Amino acid sequence: MPHTRLIERLAPGEIATIAAIDRAGLDPLTAQRLHELGFDEGVDVELLHRAPFGGDPLAVRVGNMTVALRKSMARLIEIDRRGVR
Repeated sequence: MPHTRLIERLAPGEIATIAAIDRAGLDPLTAQRLHELGFDEGVDVELLHRAPFGGDPLAVRVGNMTVALRKSMARLIEIDRRGVR
């Protein structure tokens, strides 16, 4: 998809729509936990900020929750640029 990029590439304050999650790259419990936290295709996410010294973890807003997300996990979440506001 030409308009997708990884969630870790968002700039702070950017909002985008989750296009796909590489669940094959996750163990089943982690994939289930992401789902329970609201990380699903079609859901809007916002990058709030990155940790200093390498930016790991990322603070991401999903719905009304703020979630700390490791960069290794963020690399498995593709976002749709068309959803950036």
